[in-house]
Amino acid sequence: MQLKIDLHVHTLYSSDSLITQRDLIFYAEKAGLDGVAITDHDTVEGAFKMARETDLLVVPGIEISSSNGHIVGLNLGESIPPKLGVDETLDRIHEAGGIAVACHPAAFFKGSLERHVSSRFDAVEVINSSAFPFKRSVERGREIASECGIPGVAGSDAHYGPEIGCAYTIVEADREVEETVEAIRKGLCSPVGNAIPLTTRLRREFLLFKRKICE
Repeated sequence: MQLKIDLHVHTLYSSDSLITQRDLIFYAEKAGLDGVAITDHDTVEGAFKMARETDLLVVPGIEISSSNGHIVGLNLGESIPPKLGVDETLDRIHEAGGIAVACHPAAFFKGSLERHVSSRFDAVEVINSSAFPFKRSVERGREIASECGIPGVAGSDAHYGPEIGCAYTIVEADREVEETVEAIRKGLCSPVGNAIPLTTRLRREFLLFKRKICE
């Protein structure tokens, strides 16, 4: 079967996100998604909590701040320490039974890996709805995936509910986390999506600023 999964979503367990569990479920269903990967910064705590409390397919993940750029690990049962080099981070992800995704590898201002992406990764995030400049990011992401001979995937990099589903990956798999991740590793997937609208980005930044001054 075909699954529509947004492979890059942040929740309140990321300090720069506004997405609650209620938001996650509402906007994922509104976007017609079958599932999401929760990829909070340097923690899997939110992913585990929300997976237990919703019927939505939740792939537990983490966006790891390696010393060379950000890496998304999917299907992880534990957090991976930040600030390690790319190779050691990849080793840790694979030893934990997960797959490694080079997220937004060519975007500006996002801790991109660029030249550190290699065939040791399991996939490249060729479409990231939050990436800037969007068109260049997609073009370069596709080039990197082709050069490395690995699959391309997509995720919204949502930090605000309405951003969920702006990009997603179509995966040929049954509705199980293990099968979904294995299908991605095998390349049984395709990326789909667009940039987050400017008005939505501005609304997110306004709400984050408002929350900060109220704390």
